[in-house]
Amino acid sequence: MADRIEKAGLRVAATLARFLEEEALPGTGIEADAFWRGAADIYARFAPENRALLETRDALQARIDSWHEAQPGQPDPVAYREFLREIGYLADEPGPFTIDPENVDDEVARLAGPQLVVPVLNARFLLNAANARWGSLYDALYGTDALPGTPRGPGYDPERGAQVVARARAFLDETLPRWEAAVEGGEHPALIARAPGAVLFRHNGLHIEIVVDPAHPIGRDDPLGIADILLEAALTTIVDLEDSIAAVDAEDKVAAYCNWLGLMKGDLEARFDKGGTTMGRSLAGDRTYGDLTLPGRSLLFVRNVGHLMTTPAILLADGSEAPEGILDAIVTSLIGVHDLRGLGRFRNSRAGSIYIVKPKMHGPDEAAFANALFDAVEDLLGLARYTIKVGLMDEERRTSANLAACIHALRHRIVFINTGFLDRTGDEIHTSMRAGPMIPKAKMKGSAWIKAYEDRNVRIGLAAGFSGKAQIGKGMWAAPDLMGDMLAQKIAHPEAGASTAWVPSPTAATLHALHYHQVDVFERQRALAGEAVPPLDDLLSIPLAIGRNWSSEEISRELDNNAQGILGYVVRWIDQGVGCSKVPDIHDVGLMEDRATLRISSQHMANWLLHGVCTVEEVDAALRRMAAKVDAQNAGDPLYRPMSGNEETSLAFQAARALVFEGVAQPNGYTEPLLHSFRRRLKEGTA
Repeated sequence: MADRIEKAGLRVAATLARFLEEEALPGTGIEADAFWRGAADIYARFAPENRALLETRDALQARIDSWHEAQPGQPDPVAYREFLREIGYLADEPGPFTIDPENVDDEVARLAGPQLVVPVLNARFLLNAANARWGSLYDALYGTDALPGTPRGPGYDPERGAQVVARARAFLDETLPRWEAAVEGGEHPALIARAPGAVLFRHNGLHIEIVVDPAHPIGRDDPLGIADILLEAALTTIVDLEDSIAAVDAEDKVAAYCNWLGLMKGDLEARFDKGGTTMGRSLAGDRTYGDLTLPGRSLLFVRNVGHLMTTPAILLADGSEAPEGILDAIVTSLIGVHDLRGLGRFRNSRAGSIYIVKPKMHGPDEAAFANALFDAVEDLLGLARYTIKVGLMDEERRTSANLAACIHALRHRIVFINTGFLDRTGDEIHTSMRAGPMIPKAKMKGSAWIKAYEDRNVRIGLAAGFSGKAQIGKGMWAAPDLMGDMLAQKIAHPEAGASTAWVPSPTAATLHALHYHQVDVFERQRALAGEAVPPLDDLLSIPLAIGRNWSSEEISRELDNNAQGILGYVVRWIDQGVGCSKVPDIHDVGLMEDRATLRISSQHMANWLLHGVCTVEEVDAALRRMAAKVDAQNAGDPLYRPMSGNEETSLAFQAARALVFEGVAQPNGYTEPLLHSFRRRLKEGTA
């Protein structure tokens, strides 16, 4: 049981109270007593409304479940749409409007480029991501499969190096024709600055630095003395307190907030062992080219949790846990004040804004709730209205179906929308759980609703005036080792009119930056602006497998694939508190996994089980088979706890099984309630 301190009627975990009063509040001009009174007032006002919104979710889902049970299968589009409107699932569309956020940084409003998402609890990863504003094209090409073959030998491979230089020069030729003249001291239309050893260009808003050093081991063999090419890469990074971390108690929350504060103060550091040598990381400084100074770091957003979960870090007056999303809104914004007041070594937002991504909201009422909550937080912290900017994750079906109304509710502070295929698919399955069995997971990307979802997001954003004011984003490339495939496929995101898209690593950000030189996103947005929004009925079509009888081999293969993904992720979440990592899939390909991937896999298995596609015995057999495989994949991890043979005592295995067998009953198919419950049991030693 955590030690607690009473603060304005709230019972606050002592570790959180100390952090706020001794680290987060000093320097902000906000007195502790006033802060706690204001926080208590916010909880008194918003906690009941938060609970009511969750009750609305459950009530709508119950109505939809009953409707599908009465008439299973693919519904008649007109009747289905009328039903959803009758129960309040579909809201009235707003009239034409334009968003009007003010004081938005160029990285968000007027530039197009890659976006990283990084778990807040890993300081090393945080710093790598923040510093990924600039990346070496030579390094990104040399060490990945972006080029055919692999380097030979333990040292530098000259043949691979020549291959890298040829590809990099081809990029310069395509992007900056006759660039050599500038390197030799002449002029070029895209040349904007020189500095000792550096020639700086700008193209499509992004900077390219040619590093000239004839004494460098690479530069001495280059006819122009070029040692490297640096690309401006991750313009923005989302520091994640949500799907990519395991934060289940006050201790975890404080660790997350400490790292966010370290970024805002500029003093976050990380030390780690690499090959027997102690290495260090800290935030990079700005880059100077004569009189020109450019940001050396990615502009940072912070992703709060959604409206669902509560936290034991604060107990309300009635003894119940406080809504976690409200705590995140208050604390991450408070920490952002350090940046606004110029209290840190560097500035994050030069325009004077705090950027918060709000995930997993269902419909315009929940978006309006978030807007009112941020109003109240601004009042608590003494901030001008709409200082806090919001990124809206379009990852729940009711938000997708009412996207214009959701944007309208946030129109004065919204700076970001994006699509998230995995969470969105999880909600697609859960919402229509009782309509019938779903198509296999791998077939989802080819279904009608997903194309409508992706296209509607861009076109609704453009109609609301996002171009030049806010980001339109696309989802994650989940395979960090498959950079060649990423280069071939992810250009589709800027071509679709998205001004940013998620990548899994700084290296991926550098390579994805190439796409924004190939595609002028804002020109593409102008071309798309007049196109019609795809019909709502396409979005509402359900990915059912009507009349499909799978063979036992097909069923077993699908179950194994899902079970392996669930177990591979859950075992690290429960046993080690790792919320995001590169997890080998069933074919031993490393994929970046977080709770979104877990949601779709567990919901898919629950759906097939509900509709008799598979049996309880078949699901249990798949889980046991895949426990052995996951154990083998983690054999080299000294912290790993085997599941196979320990199914009755392994909390990780039990959590994975519960996610499937209790999946139908989970709120909106979310995995957090069960994950938090099992992780707390492990931390408290109550297995």
